[in-house]
Formats: sequence, C-alpha cells, structure tokens
Amino acid sequence: MRASALTVLLVASLSVSGCSSRSGSESLSSAPSQEKTGAIVAPPVPSANVGATSAQTAAANTPAERLAWAAGPKSPTAFSATQTLAMPLPSQRPVQQLAAVNFPVDKAPDAGPRGRIYAHRFRDAHPINFGSASPRNHAVHGVDVSRWQGDIDWSRLRTQGANFAYIKATDGGDHVDPMFRTNWKRAKEAGLKRGAYHFFYWCRTAGEQAEWFIRNVPRDPDALPPVIDVEWNGESRCKKRPSPEKVREKMQVFMDMLERHYGKRPVIYTAPDFYEDNLQGAFQAYPFWLRSVAAHPSKVYPGRKWVFWQYSGSGLSHGVKGRIDLNVFRGTEEQWHRWAGTGGGNS
Repeated sequence: MRASALTVLLVASLSVSGCSSRSGSESLSSAPSQEKTGAIVAPPVPSANVGATSAQTAAANTPAERLAWAAGPKSPTAFSATQTLAMPLPSQRPVQQLAAVNFPVDKAPDAGPRGRIYAHRFRDAHPINFGSASPRNHAVHGVDVSRWQGDIDWSRLRTQGANFAYIKATDGGDHVDPMFRTNWKRAKEAGLKRGAYHFFYWCRTAGEQAEWFIRNVPRDPDALPPVIDVEWNGESRCKKRPSPEKVREKMQVFMDMLERHYGKRPVIYTAPDFYEDNLQGAFQAYPFWLRSVAAHPSKVYPGRKWVFWQYSGSGLSHGVKGRIDLNVFRGTEEQWHRWAGTGGGNS
C-alpha cells in the first residue's frame, strides 16, 4: 500500500511539473504584428530583384535574413566630394546613423553631351487655363508614374516631352511597387533623368520606412534626389493624423537617413491640405515638389519656393495608356542640367 501510494505521488508530481513547463514556454511567445501599409492594397511583390521584406514580415513569412545595414557605420562614398544644397546636416538634430548598404550601385553613364531636352507635346483630359502662368512656359517637363500606368513605352514617352520621371518605389514599410524595377531600368535606358519616391505611411515608424526604401532603391550617382511623398490619404486603413510637430519629426528622421545613404538631400512632395496643416514655414532648406492642378503654386502655397510643380493628374501622352501626372521644373534648360547634374544642389 505505501509503495503504491509513493508511486502515485511521484507520477502525479512529474505530471504537474510538465504542465508548468509547457505553460511557461507558451507565455513567452508573441504573435507577429499584423500591421500593414494601408495606403493601397498591396499586390504580390515580385520575387526577383526587389529587395528583401521588412524585418517584421521576414520573421513571419520567410527564413531570417541578415539586414544589409547590420554592419558597422560607414559614410556614403558615392558623393563624398559634394553635398546637396552645399550644406551639412544639422549637427544638433538627432538622427539614426546608417551603415553603408551592400546594394549594387548602378553604373554611371558614359561621359558625353548632356541629354537632349524635348519640347512639351502632352495633352490633358481636363485642361486648365493658367493664363500667363501656364506650365507650358517652362522649358523642362516630366512625369511621375507607378504601377497604374502599366507597361510604358519609355522611348516614345520621352519624345513627347518627358525629360525626367519620378517613379513610385515603396509605400510604408512593406510594399514595393511591382513595376518599380522595370520602370527604373527602362527609363534610364530611354535617356530620362529619373528618381524614386516613397509614399509615407503615418502608422509606421520613420526608421522602418527609410530602411525599406534603402533596401529597394539602388544607389545611382546619376539619379535624381529621392522623394518623400507626404499627404493625407482618406482611403488608407491608417487613420492617424499626427500633430504638426510629430509629422515634421517623423519626416526629419526619414529624410536624414536617406540623405546619409544617397548623398542627396530629399525632395518633399505634398498637396495643399497637408501643406496647410503641417508644412507652412517648415523645411526651408529642402527642395519642394508641389501639387497644384487648379492654380499656380504661388497662389496655393504663398511664399514657398519650389523646384517641381505637378500641374495635372489627367495628362495624356503617346507611350502611356490612360492618364499620367504631368510636372515642370522651375528653371531654364541650363539650370536643369546644373541642378540634375549636381544631385539637386541648386534648389
């Protein structure tokens, strides 16, 4: 009887110990974050040459991969001799130090005559009479594109007046435009000056978004400065509207990280309502790209200097099916060659 009782007690003790061990193990696990960029519905990301996923997504869906910037900090080397806008980063501003990324650097074009400037030949589905301030008076026109323009005939688009193109690259911290790599490659082959833009997502940290952009956009000495697209998006699942102070703080972190990596001061793209809420009088040392499709920017953004003006979202052109955004550079052909050739240094 005693032996049997001891045996029962021993078995019961071991059973309770095992249950306690499993319970403790489960309490340490945590489900991966389900936060996703909500600006658009993210289609499947092409598997070839689009970079890795963000750290959170990689942990949930793919084998762990060492981030390219996990090495010790280094200074960018592509533009060590010059600094965009001829000014250093403010030393008192807290920024996140990035290491040099082991991403392939695009080969610079062979030396030769500067690219030809093609005259404006675009049409507009909803033309606006800007009067004497017509964008047609500007010498250098260009476009901005994303997946929604489909398969573009870049050579033909260039002859219609697209002397430059800003190409949608990334969105938030987990989305790559599925046409980015194709557009990036073909635009350069057709002789356009091109740059990449990022749609900023207010429910993601600035650091995550900067790292995601850097992972997916090559560091090309011939490219235009990168763009941060900041606006309110009513269709996004992210309903946050941070205070103006928080907005500017997040933008600063993102722009500092990009400037350190690419060696070029980013361009700020924005729309009237967002500008009025957050950017009046701010970021005077940065080049601006302003959306103003019903009036000249001087009326919509009084007192703000600008480098690019997006004057239409309903442009029509040979080489593109459907509508396309139309833009102009503020300056002469000579000023354009100088600005684009120095990485946006003369804004």
